[in-house]
Amino acid sequence: MDRREFLKTSAAVVAASRTAGALTPPPSDRVRLGFIGVGRQGRGLLGGFLKQREADVVVLCDVYKPSLDEALGVIAKRDPERRLPETAGDFRRVLDRSDIDAVVVASPDHWHALQAVMACHAGKDVYVEKPISVTIDEGRKMVEAARKHKRIVQVGTQQRSGVHFQKAVEVVQSGRLGKITFVRTWNYGNSTPAGIGNPPDSEPPAGLDWDLWLGPAPKRPFNANRFGIAPDRWSSFRWFWDYAGGMMTDWGVHLLDIVLWAMKSAGPESVSATGGKLALDDNRETPDTLFVTYQFPGWVCTYEHREGNARQVEAHGYGIAFHGTDATMFVDRQGYEIFPETRRVDNRPVPRAEADAVKTSNSHGEDHARNFLDCMKSRQLPICDIEIGHRSTATCHLGNIAVRTGERFRWDSAREAISDSKAAARLLAREYRSPWKLRV
Repeated sequence: MDRREFLKTSAAVVAASRTAGALTPPPSDRVRLGFIGVGRQGRGLLGGFLKQREADVVVLCDVYKPSLDEALGVIAKRDPERRLPETAGDFRRVLDRSDIDAVVVASPDHWHALQAVMACHAGKDVYVEKPISVTIDEGRKMVEAARKHKRIVQVGTQQRSGVHFQKAVEVVQSGRLGKITFVRTWNYGNSTPAGIGNPPDSEPPAGLDWDLWLGPAPKRPFNANRFGIAPDRWSSFRWFWDYAGGMMTDWGVHLLDIVLWAMKSAGPESVSATGGKLALDDNRETPDTLFVTYQFPGWVCTYEHREGNARQVEAHGYGIAFHGTDATMFVDRQGYEIFPETRRVDNRPVPRAEADAVKTSNSHGEDHARNFLDCMKSRQLPICDIEIGHRSTATCHLGNIAVRTGERFRWDSAREAISDSKAAARLLAREYRSPWKLRV
């Protein structure tokens, strides 16, 4: 199946799934939610859902009791009259409940696939944070589970709900920028030399079920950086291969998701990467310096990450730049700006496109939650359905596979297969630690 035929078939499947086999919506206008994982990201999502008039938060779940206590505090501070939800330490107790319509999965990345699939088995709709998986095989199983059990599954790439991102995509697809042959994405920072530091292995803190936190990941002694919770940063579990994919999957998925959307692509044809841990003296495993090149039919996309130098590009430390023959468009969460190319006619510069700039407020998260709740009732696919989130996450995984193997390889988006590198193909899936198994 060639790319054009694949995209046509995929569109037909999506269209059919919007109406065929839809289950009945929740029994009332109230939507009863369970939260699995209420660390920093989970509490942020909690705040967004609490602003939705029909959302009832019934239960909070986390393996770390201080996180549960802090989440309860968020609710009590926001609405002292609101009845506090129940709490649980094991997510399976949430899935067992008949008074839950949907779960919000904001646990560490290595749990996303298993918890989302099990929620589909339990008849729950799912809002799952990005990246949706640690491997591409997991992501495909999540799509299969959602379709098999007819569940609404929204992925937390909230930029899809941003109005100015939607307008930016329209600009690209309108041809206003001309023929686009190069797209650049990047995240720059500087945390040299110490990074996240080098804490020794130790005993887990009070209130943490470390074995359940590890779950399907390999058995490891507790390390404060592997667990990662600290008051002054996002959890550092993101920088260890057992649980995540570094900045490539943590932030790259937001950027590349918009690129794939705007360029109407299911994925690259080939991937190569260079980089490694070159700048920092900490115990992280994922690269602090990375350059990935994605070859698409007729155009190229790059992703860059560095943690040893924060000098900006396009006056921004992160973002997306679409480079067309008539103009360049930069876009990030604050808005977009178009910079026309010029050409000389009779020795005078003539712009080939109109300059434009749009600024916006960052309410994407709340809008994304709203879209999920609306789709639970309508049974329409959400704005970032699990198939979309899987394709964007898979593109990031391919970048990590390329840098970990040091090989350039070809990617078959339709078959989701690598045929010219055995080393790369082996990283498409992972083994789960007993007794955990991923069953669709």
